[in-house]
Amino acid sequence: MQDIVIYTTRFCPFCIRAKQLLDSKGARYREISVDNNPRLRAEMTAKAGSRTVPQIWIGNRHVGGCDELMGLERSRQLDKLLR
Repeated sequence: MQDIVIYTTRFCPFCIRAKQLLDSKGARYREISVDNNPRLRAEMTAKAGSRTVPQIWIGNRHVGGCDELMGLERSRQLDKLLR
């Protein structure tokens, strides 16, 4: 399975939803919380080009946020990407 990194905040409903989907797939991911950490949020923003959370990478591919992750699931591409 691919390495997965997800930048989150604690109470973000989109972060929770994205993690629930990944959990349902049995995917292991490294969660990086940017709560009250301007350095980590700046790191995420520089990598993703966006300040919003979640920001998700599967392998070297920047997936985007929750909507993009859900779109991959709807188009049946997520399972392929996770392998």
